[in-house]
Amino acid sequence: MAAAVSAGGLFYEIAREAREHFPEARVHLVCGRDAAERIVGWQYKGQPAIEEQLREFRLLVAARGGEFTAPDALRECVAALALDGEFDAVSSTEVRERMAAGEPWEHLVPSASTELVRRYYSPLVFSRNARNL
Repeated sequence: MAAAVSAGGLFYEIAREAREHFPEARVHLVCGRDAAERIVGWQYKGQPAIEEQLREFRLLVAARGGEFTAPDALRECVAALALDGEFDAVSSTEVRERMAAGEPWEHLVPSASTELVRRYYSPLVFSRNARNL
């Protein structure tokens, strides 16, 4: 088992990037309920439909403001991520916004992840990635 950070945008792009590095791995991408609802309900114009994307990965969904119930057609590709504790306040968007504004954010992430988050979410890294897109 391993975890990684990706420069990909859509989940299927991230899954394909992971496969380049770990060709035999089963790819599971983690998100919260709110993100899962957006991903499943999004109109992917010019991109593969969510059903096709889920051939590339499995989605693990953490309860955030409630449990996520996948549509019947996607249930075998989407599973609940069981976590000990309450994580409704955890938001990568809020962490990035706070970092960009120079506000405290460290209390929003596990202490063991602080340096990793600082390295990958810093505004400088994001501005470099945006120029390279």
